[in-house]
Amino acid sequence: MSSVLTYLIVFLIGGLICSLAQILIIRTRMTSARILVLFELIGVFLQAIGIFEPIKEFAKSGITVPIIGFGASLAKGAIEAVAKDGILGIFTGGITATAGGIAAAVGFAYLFALIFSSHSKKT
Repeated sequence: MSSVLTYLIVFLIGGLICSLAQILIIRTRMTSARILVLFELIGVFLQAIGIFEPIKEFAKSGITVPIIGFGASLAKGAIEAVAKDGILGIFTGGITATAGGIAAAVGFAYLFALIFSSHSKKT
């Protein structure tokens, strides 16, 4: 697949996911937090039934960068840890699989909090 076509597919799939979230915000009374959890659970579900990987091969980062990919990573880590460590893997696998991303998010948030001064918006 050419790189231009790959970029187009990634953009369209990621945009479709964001569009679905925006439609849910506009058309329902769901809060963004509930939509976030819903999309994460969709990722967990797709990974659990085994169709996330084929979708990922086609959509690449268009499906892995949104929160759906985080949910799938949690599920994949838990599934692998259960196979390796038994029932305790349910609790440790997801955290182990996503620890790098979580640590980076916390670290960058702290760094940017030091660089920029945050304040409440005055209305």
